Formats: sequence, C-alpha cells, structure tokens
Amino acid sequence: MIKLLMMLPNWLLLKLSGKKQIEIGKRKLHPPFQFLLKLTENLVTDFETLTPDQFRAGYLEQNRIAPKFPSGIDWKDHQIEVSGTKILVREYYSPQTKEGCPALVYFHGGGWVIGDIETHHQLTGYLCENLEAKVFSVDYRLSPEEKYPVPLDDCDQAFEWVLNNSDALGVDKNKIAAGGDSAGGNLTAALCIRRKKENKTLPKAQLLLYPVTDLHLQTSSIDECAEGFFLTKAAMEWFRKHYLNSLDEMKDPFVSPLVAEDLSNLPPAVVSTAGFDPLRDEGDEYAKKLSSSGNNVFHQENHGYIHGFANMGYIPGVPQVLNEICSNLKEMMK
Repeated sequence: MIKLLMMLPNWLLLKLSGKKQIEIGKRKLHPPFQFLLKLTENLVTDFETLTPDQFRAGYLEQNRIAPKFPSGIDWKDHQIEVSGTKILVREYYSPQTKEGCPALVYFHGGGWVIGDIETHHQLTGYLCENLEAKVFSVDYRLSPEEKYPVPLDDCDQAFEWVLNNSDALGVDKNKIAAGGDSAGGNLTAALCIRRKKENKTLPKAQLLLYPVTDLHLQTSSIDECAEGFFLTKAAMEWFRKHYLNSLDEMKDPFVSPLVAEDLSNLPPAVVSTAGFDPLRDEGDEYAKKLSSSGNNVFHQENHGYIHGFANMGYIPGVPQVLNEICSNLKEMMK
C-alpha cells in the first residue's frame, strides 16, 4: 500500500503530510519523504529507556517495506572464523557474475547496534545486480554486547577472508571493494585507514552511503536536523553510547575517520549524502577531505533526501540515485 501511495502526485503527498514543503536553507524536502515522515512520526521513542533488543525488533519490522528482491540474484551463506568465533557472510551472485568478476564486501548500517544482513537483503541484492559483481554481506557482531573495536575487527577479517579465498569464491582478488551505509560506511572508511596504516591490501574502491565520520556529533547538520527526519541526534547519541567504551574513543581515527591526519593514498570513493540528515555535514566534509588529499572521489549530494534512503527504493527518484552510485562505483572497481 505504501508503495502505491508514493506514486501519488507530489502536491497531493504534501497535502497528505499536513504541511507545506519543508525547507532548510535552499534545500527542499522531497515530497514522498515528507509524506513518509508523516506516516512514521509516532515511531519517535524515548532512547533513555529503549533497549538494543527493542530497537532491533522495530528496525527489522520497519525494513519489511522494501522493493521486490531483484529476480535472477541468488545467494548462499558462509560461516567464517573471526577472533575465536564465527560470523555469517552472505554471498550474492547472478548469471552476470562470471568467474573472476569484481566483488564488494558490504557492511550494513544500524549504528553498530541494530540491523543485520536481513534488513539489507534487498539492497545487497540490488548492488549485486547493478554492479555485475559478487556482493559479500557481513553479519558483524553488534554493540553493546561487542563494543569497539570488535565490529571493525570482524569487518576487517571478513574482507581478508574474501581476499584470501578469492580463487575459490570466483572473484578477482585485485578488484575487491568495500562499502556500507551509515555505521557501515564508518566501518568501511575506518577499515581503509587502518589497512593502509598496517600496510595491508586495500580495497579496490570504497562505497560510503551517508557515512558516520565524526562521533563528536558537533556539526551544524546534527543540530539543524536533530529531529523529525528519521535519524535523530538523540538516536546518534544512543548509538555512540552503546558502541564506544568511553567518549575518549571519539578522537580515534578508526572511530571518527574525519579526524585522521593523513587521508592520502586511500581507495577511490563514492560518497553519497542526504540533505535532511544529521550526518550530512560530516559526510560532505569527509568527501572533500578525501578529494583534497589526492584521492579520486565521486561525491553525490541528494539535497531533498533523508538518512537511510538506499533502503527505500519504493520512493520515486531513489532507484535513479542508486543507479548513479552503482555506475560510478562500477567504474572504480574495474
């Protein structure tokens, strides 16, 4: 039903939202997102009393509204060893992913606390189809049960597993990219910085969808979009509390990549941000800092969008935005 409603004319969606088109500066909120926010406004909760399990259950339910999974895409699950335990990695493939194809190792979003490979199943299938590459979605361990650096360690070891098993997995070991959305974008950026420091093989490219890059949470957009646009400042503070062992870790470039002194010689990056997102400014600034450090960067700014749009392919315009992301990443993975 929601998918059908989103096809209504913009003027009608604005009327149904009960407000004039919302603006911040020169940015105008895309009417389908404004209507969606109206439908979900009662989901705002008291983060002081919310438990991780309660948030996880709600997030899983919310992500049941998703576009149809792309036909022709198949998957299989692998259990891989990480630090004395095992995690799940889901491999997506299609008739287009021939022997020796590129690959993307993907880290889901969810503030390091919520989300899993199921909440991002449609998105990773979409990426497999449009990149004509295998996608390996990593079910890294979550906080607060496993705080920093465990999620990052899991992602790094999963990337290493794909690299070391590239022949058996049928992928080109020289064309393995890394990517993620939100917290997954943070893990991707941190992984690239850390692997460079440790002189390890870097990803061929990096995909950063509205990434967390600075957990100090002091940008203008954090306050400008503090509430009312899906992700809130209160939610980010809640995620930070559960991910970090102490606030002192905010200064660590593997936690806040934007504070890294040296961002040179990193993989080419596709960075996509949203205008009505508390994380907008830190994502934009990270793209600029990567570029000024001499890296190849495609920076896509979606002025009328909200955080999490990549999982909202039922919103008119989002498929076209994702296609542009995939087109640029595909070129970088060659």
